Amino acid sequence: MGSLFRSEQMCLAQLYLQSEAAFACVSKLGELGLVSFTDLNPNVNAFQRKFVNDVRRCDEMERKLRFLERELKKDQIGVYDNGDNPPAPAPREMIELEAKFEKLENDMKEINTNQEALKKNFLELTEMKQILMKAQHFFEETLPFNDDDTQGGASEYARLLDEQPESKLGFVAGVILRSKLPSFERVLWRACRGNVFLRHAEIEMALEDPVTGDVVNKSVFIIFFQGDQLRNRVQKICEGLHATLYPCPDTSNERREIAIGVMTRIEDLQAVLNQTEDHRHLVLTQVALNIRVWFIKVRKIKAIYHTLNLFNVNIAEKCLIAQCWCPTNDLGKIQDALRYGTEVSGSSVASILQQVTTEEQPPTYNRTNMFTESFQGIIDAFGVSTYQEVNPAPFTIITFPFLFAVMFGDFGHGLLMLVFGLVLVIREKFYLAQKSADSEIWDMIFGGRYMILFMGFFSMYTGFLYNECFSRSFNVFGSSWNVSAMNFDAVTLGNASALDLDPVTPGVYRGYPDNYINGSGYPYPYGMDPIWQSAENKITFQNSYKMKSSIVLGFAQMLFGLTLALYNHIYFKDRLSIICEWIPQMIFIWCIVGYLCVIILFKWITWKDPASAPSLLIGLINMFMFTAPSKADGTFLYTGQSTVQIFVVLMIVFCLPWMLLAKPAVIYYRRRQKANRSQRNYNLAGGEMADDVPIIEQDQLDVESNSIQQTEPDPDEKDFSEIMILQIIHTIEFSLNCISHTASYLRLWALSLAHSELSEVLWTMVMHIGLSMAPPAGPIVTYAVFWFFAVLTVGILLVMEGLSAFLHALRLHWVEFQSKFYKGQGYAFLPFSFESIIQGRVDE
Repeated sequence: MGSLFRSEQMCLAQLYLQSEAAFACVSKLGELGLVSFTDLNPNVNAFQRKFVNDVRRCDEMERKLRFLERELKKDQIGVYDNGDNPPAPAPREMIELEAKFEKLENDMKEINTNQEALKKNFLELTEMKQILMKAQHFFEETLPFNDDDTQGGASEYARLLDEQPESKLGFVAGVILRSKLPSFERVLWRACRGNVFLRHAEIEMALEDPVTGDVVNKSVFIIFFQGDQLRNRVQKICEGLHATLYPCPDTSNERREIAIGVMTRIEDLQAVLNQTEDHRHLVLTQVALNIRVWFIKVRKIKAIYHTLNLFNVNIAEKCLIAQCWCPTNDLGKIQDALRYGTEVSGSSVASILQQVTTEEQPPTYNRTNMFTESFQGIIDAFGVSTYQEVNPAPFTIITFPFLFAVMFGDFGHGLLMLVFGLVLVIREKFYLAQKSADSEIWDMIFGGRYMILFMGFFSMYTGFLYNECFSRSFNVFGSSWNVSAMNFDAVTLGNASALDLDPVTPGVYRGYPDNYINGSGYPYPYGMDPIWQSAENKITFQNSYKMKSSIVLGFAQMLFGLTLALYNHIYFKDRLSIICEWIPQMIFIWCIVGYLCVIILFKWITWKDPASAPSLLIGLINMFMFTAPSKADGTFLYTGQSTVQIFVVLMIVFCLPWMLLAKPAVIYYRRRQKANRSQRNYNLAGGEMADDVPIIEQDQLDVESNSIQQTEPDPDEKDFSEIMILQIIHTIEFSLNCISHTASYLRLWALSLAHSELSEVLWTMVMHIGLSMAPPAGPIVTYAVFWFFAVLTVGILLVMEGLSAFLHALRLHWVEFQSKFYKGQGYAFLPFSFESIIQGRVDE
């Protein structure tokens, strides 16, 4: 199990790198991803560090690449990804990259500027063409007027269109956004007091905004007025509402000639626009082939310079000094990387790696792969494990899917989940290549593909154990019950809706009364008997079985957690915690929860008469009340039960002060001994200071003190009152948790029962409708309701119930299981890794 069971052993190291070799060495270490650098310049401002100008150059190159990336997205050109991971380029190559990106940016800006100008000119010509066409239509339009119609809009319209010279009628033409047209009309009417006449028509074709590239809808308008004052007022209104005015000749011949010239210019401009677009597309296509590689190179260079800013600069020795955490087992790989970087850079002085002794707590590093990553993520979400303490992840690989399956047990639902997880695992490479940062939910589901696979497999196992498949049962081995042995007559069978089967009647229960352990006959070979699916007391039977099973499973997991706590104490050589905490805790939990589990198994295995089965709950209450068990009140289980239960209660009472007082008392005694030893040291020196004590006596005292510390390390130097308060809290917490955590495991029973009943309700109220109908309507209705049943099964039973069972299993691991041994007070090892930086899992 290696480092997965316990985190990697880490060491603090110092690196001495020559200035010319530092870049290459850090680049190679970034490819390895095995070192985590610490900042040796915490008090230096980020803008005052040595390589801040190089970081700024990288930021500028990234800005240019992001500009090119936006242009690619604007033209909907995909980035080519061949999976290459180029090494970080040498510092001298930065100049070439900068020149290349500068040229590409300038070219694209020039192309955009020219294209924008061409599009703007094209838009103006198109609008001019529409104005000339609509104006010609306006002027040629004639309306029939009645002779007696001397009032209203018709007569006014006729007068305004009068082209006699003495009328001095003027007009302006232009285009305006269609959305602004109602406001434009109202402003004209109010500002000009109704002395203008407006005609407008929509432009059928959609126009493109040359700046934003958005599609806009516009309308052509012509405004008739009389006098220069109204002309000025109309022009100001058009300017305020961003309407564009165009010159429009008075005569139709001039308008026709200008229209022909405009159409010719539009055709020429369209050809130029097409050539510009082709040139732009060609440039962006070349960018799309290389931009991913450029991004990787720039990000690697930036990460290297950012890391170099963490180093100390020794100007006299012309070297950089770095400090980093790294796994002890990988020191050889790190030294090889430093040697490679030195050779590549051509430096004549080798880089040096030197381990440093420190009292600082190292980071926690648990190696993972694609299979274990999701399970380790569950543990780290609660808290990163303290350095070198037991890692629950390898046990969670089995216990988490199993506890989920206990609550989700159904063979059919588990099969669907297994198939879904299997598809994700089989098509793993495809989905990894298509991975998108925009879908966090999908990334979480895909990241837990192996967990989903295991949850589906264990759900099939528990579903087979419960004998449930979409709430139906399988009669694989043949039921152990025989109805014909009850000798019911035809009248009884025809009139009764339900009948009782007596297991003590010969022949009703297979093998009774043969001697099968407790003389109860031969049960169903594996799992639940299928006859219980049709029984009216199915819930009563399953309630008893699943409730007791959940208590036994909960006790087993809590006991395993305490066992792992023992491994922690042994590894850290903490004999004080073993004697004063672990032993009384183990006795305490065995006497409360363990005794309950023992009598549950004892009753299952040995009890014969179901009618006189004792009540375990009442018996447990009577045990703490020192009430003797008796057959009269239904609490008697075995001979000598009263004596055993009195002993169990006394052990519980004895463990409480043991957990509460033993450890503080030993700490207090050690501190008194240490104080007396210091006083004796002072007295041996005849009142002199400890520095003046003879060397032999001082060494003797030091050796004695060190031997004590090595055998039993003292806890952190805290006030005794603080130690006592913490011990009281821990004692009360553990004592109450033994009961509350056991009760918490009853959620296994509750959710399993709820899932089973929901599945049965869904089958009865949906699928049973079609299956109970006779042909020809039956198959048609069954086909119709099947899709409704499938949607509800996936949506409610798989997604919602699955998520509920997942969260409850998560809580059982975080609280009930890990609280017995897991502190989770460490901090994660975050290595300097190009892979993590490129994938965006850490900040650059």
